[in-house]
Amino acid sequence: MKTYTHNDYLSPLTWRYGSEPMRTLWSEGHKRRLWRRIWVALASAQAKAGLVTQAQVDDLKANQDKIDLERAHEIEAEIRHDLMAEVRTFAEQCTVGGGIIHLGATSMDVQDNADALRLVQATDLIIERLRETLASFADQIDAQADTPTMAFTHLQPAEPTTLGYRLAQYGQDLLMDLEDLIHQRDLLRGKGFKGATGTSASYTQLLQGGPLEAKDLEAHIMSELGIKPMLVATQVCPRKQEFRLLSALASLGQSLYRFAFDLRILQSPVLGEWAEPFGKRQVGSSAMPFKRNPIDAENIDSMTRHLAALPRVAWDNAAHSLLERTLDDSANRRSVLPEAFLIADESLRRTKRIIDGLRINPQASQSLMDRYGPFAATERLLMEGVKRGGDRQHLHEVIREHALVAWADTTTKGKPNPLVDRLCAEQAFLALAGADDIRQWLDASDYVGDAPERARALGAAIRQSLGTSTR
Repeated sequence: MKTYTHNDYLSPLTWRYGSEPMRTLWSEGHKRRLWRRIWVALASAQAKAGLVTQAQVDDLKANQDKIDLERAHEIEAEIRHDLMAEVRTFAEQCTVGGGIIHLGATSMDVQDNADALRLVQATDLIIERLRETLASFADQIDAQADTPTMAFTHLQPAEPTTLGYRLAQYGQDLLMDLEDLIHQRDLLRGKGFKGATGTSASYTQLLQGGPLEAKDLEAHIMSELGIKPMLVATQVCPRKQEFRLLSALASLGQSLYRFAFDLRILQSPVLGEWAEPFGKRQVGSSAMPFKRNPIDAENIDSMTRHLAALPRVAWDNAAHSLLERTLDDSANRRSVLPEAFLIADESLRRTKRIIDGLRINPQASQSLMDRYGPFAATERLLMEGVKRGGDRQHLHEVIREHALVAWADTTTKGKPNPLVDRLCAEQAFLALAGADDIRQWLDASDYVGDAPERARALGAAIRQSLGTSTR
């Protein structure tokens, strides 16, 4: 059997990205173990129908885990059919039951049910990783619910928000993704055992005159495997379920992409509010030793960009499953399905690493508030001035003139923001209120509306969904 090393092409998902549990689920060995589990379940059900003996079933069970990839590949090189090569390898190991393996079945009765089982297992792993990531988001949302910072619209300073409320936006997206993935997981079905064109003709023939009908045989097998069958199928399980599941994974990728991209913006020294964890011996650049690049966030954006393209392939596989089936989806499914899950798996791992170790610079947040907060707070000053009898249009123009000067000093001349001092000395407002009141109204640190309450409510909603309590 060929042994692959780093002198051969290896996918980065083979060794660099993705967790060991996820790689195991999509490994060739695990796939063949599932095939054999399905053949044993098929034989067990056929024993109930009197088609095979219990001794034959016991022989298959005794050799079920003796995967021999080297022998299977040797046979496949000659016959050019991977599943039949595994049948023959299994049969060689089973001196009593080898002759009844795959009785009545077509290849996709085995392959598609095995793939459905892998989809369930892989989705369960993604759901668990997403739950762990959401729990970390909930902790940070609560911790930062009251911390004021400048919000940006159009990448321009707007009005204040809180760090917890900003984090809640990502948490809300991920919570929707969790709901979608759980829903898609619950909808997953196997092909069942319906034969070459989905009519169950071979099983009906085998079972004729016996105690079981084809649908009973299918029910016994699928109950043993722990997955429900599609009510109807062709030679293959409908490919639409894979398109829907990959679309849910791509939606998860979109949420992670947005969080990672925002972090990259906020880690820029121009803002400097957030930074991903950086190890003591971590190297940021081969040329510039001072660099602290957001490598995890950039990796997430790189991988999820690829993930976003994969549902398109699954769409084509579903759309082009012509009549009772074609084989033009087979080759790409060998990479598209595992890639989608491995990318989602790695992206969630990196996101949790970031959010657990998120570095928040309060001085940077305060600097942004000092520089841009007073501009946003002029809205409150205007409201208070009008409430005290001022002319709204006149006060608006006064604020505008002072704001233009302050904006130029702040953004183009690099000076501290003079707006508060200018407005505290403005007679149009001093005629309506004292300088202390004006200064207080121009303090934007508490001009965040109900953002803290909404952030905490989102954190509570996450914990309720996860079945956990607030710390």
